[in-house]
Amino acid sequence: MDSTLPPLVQQMLQPEFYPHPVQEPIALIQTHVSFVFLTGDWVYKLKKPVNFGFLDYSTLERRKEFCDREIELNQRGAAELYAGVVAIAQVGDTYQLTDAQPAVEYAVKMHQFPQDALMSARFDRGEVAETEIIELARVVAEFHHAAPTSDYISTFGEIPQIKVSFDENFQQTMGYIGGPQTQEQFDLTQRWTEDFFANNADLFNGRVAGGFIRNGHGDLHLGNICWLNDRPRLFDCIEFNEPFRFVDTIYDVAFLAMDLEARGRADLANAFVNEYAERSGDWAGLALLRLYLSRQSYVRAKVTSFLLNDPAIPEVDRAVAHDRAAAYYRQSASYAQARSGKLLVMCGLSGSGKSTVARQLARQTNGIQIRSDAVRKHLGGVPLDRKGPQSLYSAEMTAQTYDRLLQLGLDLASRGETVILDAKYDRSELRQAAIEGATEQQVLIELIHCTAPIEVLRDRLDRRQGDIADATAELLASQVAAFEAFSPNERALLRTIDTSQA
Repeated sequence: MDSTLPPLVQQMLQPEFYPHPVQEPIALIQTHVSFVFLTGDWVYKLKKPVNFGFLDYSTLERRKEFCDREIELNQRGAAELYAGVVAIAQVGDTYQLTDAQPAVEYAVKMHQFPQDALMSARFDRGEVAETEIIELARVVAEFHHAAPTSDYISTFGEIPQIKVSFDENFQQTMGYIGGPQTQEQFDLTQRWTEDFFANNADLFNGRVAGGFIRNGHGDLHLGNICWLNDRPRLFDCIEFNEPFRFVDTIYDVAFLAMDLEARGRADLANAFVNEYAERSGDWAGLALLRLYLSRQSYVRAKVTSFLLNDPAIPEVDRAVAHDRAAAYYRQSASYAQARSGKLLVMCGLSGSGKSTVARQLARQTNGIQIRSDAVRKHLGGVPLDRKGPQSLYSAEMTAQTYDRLLQLGLDLASRGETVILDAKYDRSELRQAAIEGATEQQVLIELIHCTAPIEVLRDRLDRRQGDIADATAELLASQVAAFEAFSPNERALLRTIDTSQA
């Protein structure tokens, strides 16, 4: 046993410390802020008596406070994992788990789950597919919907509050220019960030007014998600620092998307972002996505760079840290690169494969897919998985849906995103509005017409299950009659895809 460990930690590594059976040897996991003991059925987490400024566990009272807060906050995403806070007393030289004596320490007690259930471990084994990411996006959207906000929490969405961590990141990494960071990358990322804040005051004010600054997770990456009973559980949220947890909901979304992209799976990141936006209805918030993607990867670069100054780290490990930090700095700067937006407008009858093609295009272009079915139901206050009433499909609601669809698409495309508007676009005036809007915003536009024989469409609609679209085969005849031919200027922008072909 390591004699440099504190006496309490040494005793917690012994089976006789616990009033229940344990699995030997007891495993100890150390982080810079905690000792974690894996005993078989139970996990105990001690907070180290440290003060890093942004985190202060320096007194027993503060450690107790943050143990209690950790239990409280993590009830939201993983209630079945967290058992409670246990007191540790001292009698002579012996420590005991008991409330009978005055406590000298406190620990968070959790149900132990298999380490291979961590999403990070599942990813490393190649077991994370798009279906799991889709389910995770829905869970995160539910988590954010239930997350509280208040006037106080909303103040953390104001630009001066948000900029504190950005400015600190740049200040703390200047010393790594010429090492894992290049001057060009540093200048590009910092200048783009400053310009973003300077040019988007209305965007940030709108997020505050819309209630999107919430008591979120703050540390949402694959290592803080486990897969239990066929559902992801979000655990180990930030409990020790309000500015790290009182954040825009897109902050959490970007953290996970960045993690997936850093692991080489931009397609899964795209699936997560698109499903989250559809479930939450917060496509407008994606205007902030690149800012937070850059911020989250920059933080990873920074903390990895800190290892380069630690003389206790072996040279070979410092070389690995250098390369990892350099990759994160490159990733952060990539989001600041100028890019041209594009609007892809899907056209076609129900069952023609528009959404399937749009989804494939989104994965290939890292684009944002916005489905009219989802926009319509969010506008009408109808749950996505519930069939809408007839009033949801009135002419007035259809006009509102297409107006909102185009507004979202043009805003995001004007910011350099590829946006796929997934709707029938069966009327010339709707297509012309999209063309005129794209021309005015100076973004490229393409019309993509999905077709298939009518019997194929009918068969697809008869077999459709588990989709948010309400259209049935009985509507096909009226849709065919209502579909207006493409004009000469539309045909110049048109690509037709027969989706009955391979």
